[in-house]
Amino acid sequence: MSISPSRRDFLRIGATAAVGVASLGIASPAHAAVRPEIAPLRIRTPAGTFDAVAAGPRSGRKVLLLHGFPELGIEWEHQLRALAAAGYRAVAPDQRGYSPGVRPIGIENYRLDHAVRDVRAMADALGWHRFDLVGHDWGAAVAWIAAAEYSRRVRSLTAVSVPHLGAFAEALRTDPAQQEASKYMQFFRQPAPIPENSILASGPPKLPGVPPEKAAEYFRRLSQPGALTAVLNWYRANDFQGHEKRVAVPTLFIASTKDLMVAPSGVEATKNWVTGPYRLENLAGIGHNIPEEAPEATSALLLAHLASVCV
Repeated sequence: MSISPSRRDFLRIGATAAVGVASLGIASPAHAAVRPEIAPLRIRTPAGTFDAVAAGPRSGRKVLLLHGFPELGIEWEHQLRALAAAGYRAVAPDQRGYSPGVRPIGIENYRLDHAVRDVRAMADALGWHRFDLVGHDWGAAVAWIAAAEYSRRVRSLTAVSVPHLGAFAEALRTDPAQQEASKYMQFFRQPAPIPENSILASGPPKLPGVPPEKAAEYFRRLSQPGALTAVLNWYRANDFQGHEKRVAVPTLFIASTKDLMVAPSGVEATKNWVTGPYRLENLAGIGHNIPEEAPEATSALLLAHLASVCV
């Protein structure tokens, strides 16, 4: 079985200590004058209460950022600060399974349709009628579907790393390169607790561009009872089929040339799944964890895209 390095590294671990908010670089009020503060937030929805981090003035234009595996909302730390400095109100929730308050039992509760409805529920709870949507990895999968389903509410889409699921599913069916790149999913889809035990026996993952203390925090949070099974249920519940609605909102897709989990075929085909204004940026020499491995480039591209979309 071939498992990509960043995912494979997540299978290697020892003990980990709790990492405080300050040690992750999330500013306290004393640092607010130097750079925008990132503050914890709780979002209460019918599905449960999502933990989140937020930055920027409450009156600012609204941006919702969805993380991937094995990250949390703090994956977007650089982008949250950049958005806040530009006057946006940015919120990055820990998605279902990652938030203790939204951790239902049962694989069926982690189908993408549930996570898509979470996007609408969180926007409702925040009082956001219109918002810009950003997603990486699994967060991108959710964001592609949500942007297509809620085009009257989603002003723009920025998808990072993962193609439109119509293009990705086609690549999985027909492209040997994508089939090989996705073999790691077979391990994650094994019944609990087979992958859970291997992961928890390993140690904080070495993720390119991610500080060790941040990777340790991801691991600490996913080591909580039931957390790892919940987030691996995303893999068990979904085969990426059946999400073929095209996206009409202005879309930026940020991909990368060294992504070992996404073959070029799905990246190139994504243009066929967007009917609105579309731009592809393919970052040279960067791997799968784009928001953290190339934070400045990601933030700059995101800000330029948002600025290009009329309010």
